[in-house]
Amino acid sequence: MKLLSLLLNVLWFVFCGIWMALAYTLAALVCFILIVTIPFGVASLRIAGYVLWPFGRTTVERPDAGAPSFIGNVIWVIFAGWWLALGHLITSIPLFLSIIGIPFGWANLKLIPISLMPLGRDVVSTERRFGER
Repeated sequence: MKLLSLLLNVLWFVFCGIWMALAYTLAALVCFILIVTIPFGVASLRIAGYVLWPFGRTTVERPDAGAPSFIGNVIWVIFAGWWLALGHLITSIPLFLSIIGIPFGWANLKLIPISLMPLGRDVVSTERRFGER
């Protein structure tokens, strides 16, 4: 299973991971420049790492996430989340057009919720998430 994840991650990195990670990094840089939005920049960098190498990892809700995360996510959707989600949607379309790209198209669509609501979530390995050894 780890070999399959490695192969999928390498192909993902080449075909769409690097481009989406650059978009998240750009969003993070804008957030860092504005200083007040530094927590959004940190969340954006966390997602950029996840978008670079998504297979074998997943996101989980943080137990300490509450109302501030929800309010932050609403602000995030308005200013950055919608265009990052749109990027995932647009990137998935050409992937669905080829047979080999279909799994990557689905992976892109699965990244849309985290691109819309990144605060209050952590990226963990699927082994940790599902208790595998």
